[in-house]
Amino acid sequence: MAGTSNKKEELRIGLIGCGFMGRAHSNAFNRVANFFDQPLVPRLVAVCSRNEQQTQQFADTWGYESIETDWRALVDRNDIDAVDICVPNHLHCEIATAAAAAGKMVLCEKPLAMNSQEGETMCRAVEEAGVANMVWYNYRRVPAVMLASQLIQEGKLGRVFHYRANFLQDWTISQDVPQGGAALWRLDAAEAGSGVTGDLLAHCIDTALWLNSSIQNVTAMTETFVKQRLHQSTGELAPVKIDDACAFLCRFENGSLGVFESTRYARGHKALYTLEINGEHASLRWDLHDLHRLEYFSHDDEGRLRGWRSIHVTDHDGSQPYMDKWWVPGLQIGYEHTFVHQVADFIDGLATGEPAAPTFRDALATQRVCDAVLESAESGSWINVLQ
Repeated sequence: MAGTSNKKEELRIGLIGCGFMGRAHSNAFNRVANFFDQPLVPRLVAVCSRNEQQTQQFADTWGYESIETDWRALVDRNDIDAVDICVPNHLHCEIATAAAAAGKMVLCEKPLAMNSQEGETMCRAVEEAGVANMVWYNYRRVPAVMLASQLIQEGKLGRVFHYRANFLQDWTISQDVPQGGAALWRLDAAEAGSGVTGDLLAHCIDTALWLNSSIQNVTAMTETFVKQRLHQSTGELAPVKIDDACAFLCRFENGSLGVFESTRYARGHKALYTLEINGEHASLRWDLHDLHRLEYFSHDDEGRLRGWRSIHVTDHDGSQPYMDKWWVPGLQIGYEHTFVHQVADFIDGLATGEPAAPTFRDALATQRVCDAVLESAESGSWINVLQ
């Protein structure tokens, strides 16, 4: 890592991919030093994608010093400390293993890989190279969700009985939406691996494993509502092989039961992610559309006052995660701030030696659940999740 005597040491970033997530990550790298006082400051050294003109425009917008059009050239550069992977899922494994072999830290968008086998290869690569690694499951860094984790760890809920989550969208309902290409690769199984299971439910699963416990077994069903779509690379109709919708039941290691649902066919929902946990003493629930609030019910409250309370997670007294770094109490933050928090936690992990979760190995647990869900939907059977 480079540095000079008159400024903080730098964490030199090489970003691969100029899409939606590339923007979200770049914003986080740019903003973290404005709000978090840390020993390392991200420096945006290089960005890479195949289209030279678009890559240069991206670099100019976000402040990258140089561009590449071949990810291998970026990985081979000796002026980069960390490679951030923001490309379609089928490229994650090859890029991550090459970056680890080159001694680079590796940050990777979710899901970790196309499947558990690739994920295991990626885990071995970063572990054998001894490089820091992290997967961008950013919803862990919503202050209200982090507060939920703290309450659970403190035993406020007691024994957990139920965990339920859903992630609903509606953007693929029209059969005229094509598959493939830079914008719609998520509809192409060759690039995405799966549909809503890996794209949306992976977020729900990661949060559940973190908040609750490991998932032991699953039974699932999936559906592909539009069977053929125009493929943008060929201009011809091609079978759709991703799952448009998925629902599954599961048993957690702590004995609780789980219910999960995700679809891109829920008219009226653009990104509805909700979760609820019911315990012996208390329950909590959270909604991405109101992401700065945590709803909480405690049976220990006095009977005449017992009821759901809405906790506005903006206090500055240190009891509510991250919020003392932002605005005055009562002023909320948003989606983009979760990525800033994740960068801050990653840098803290480099300083303390305690890796920021989820690491590749953590994310592999989510990948295994996704694989089990898809296997169950195919077979119609309960599937044990290998841990």
